[in-house]
Amino acid sequence: MKQDDMEKEKKKCSGTYLEDSHPDIYPESVKEESGYYVATKKKQGEYTIEDYRKLPEDERAELIDGTIYDMAAPLSVHQLLASKIYSSLVGYIEKNQGACIPMFAPVDVQLDQDDKTMVQPDLMIVCDRKKLTRQGVFGAPDFIIEILSESTRKKDSYLKLMKYQKAGVREYWLVDPDKKKVIVYDLEKVEIPVIYGFTDQVPVRIFDGKCVVDFSLIYENIKFIYEQS
Repeated sequence: MKQDDMEKEKKKCSGTYLEDSHPDIYPESVKEESGYYVATKKKQGEYTIEDYRKLPEDERAELIDGTIYDMAAPLSVHQLLASKIYSSLVGYIEKNQGACIPMFAPVDVQLDQDDKTMVQPDLMIVCDRKKLTRQGVFGAPDFIIEILSESTRKKDSYLKLMKYQKAGVREYWLVDPDKKKVIVYDLEKVEIPVIYGFTDQVPVRIFDGKCVVDFSLIYENIKFIYEQS
């Protein structure tokens, strides 16, 4: 397979490159505009966290193994699901006076503790407070949830799954608003995922199943958005 064909295939699997959707902020030469510094254009795979931090503040993106990916604005159903799930997690942790910290995007996660990867999971729980810094999270969260969209589905389901597992994330959920499914990976046991529906109560395994996210209740509260579609 030719190099160009390989790059096209990588795009299909992983999402949209930021430079493709916003070529104006990736010039061939270094320049300064509107008070921010834009790095010299590089090949995908060569970008670093230094380049990532020089992006405009209103530009959401992720850096994975030196490649920068655009992050489109989430749909309303995405935001509603995230807020309801987050409330469930916060409620359990606060009730039990736990040390773990639930967080939601946008928060920078320096997943591999190197200068080539910076992700922004939709939801996460960090139990080792030493990983929390003023700039974000340094290292792997214990628990991550990604809410799938058309533009992120393949990246979240394959690329991020592999990255999270390798980095030491203990549990990973993929919430699919379109199919009304929740795919749960217990990454500590490296077993096949368990698939739940929006009629189920889904246990959080890092809390030994004592914390449960009731998707039947969540769906009941947000189904109006589906009825409007």
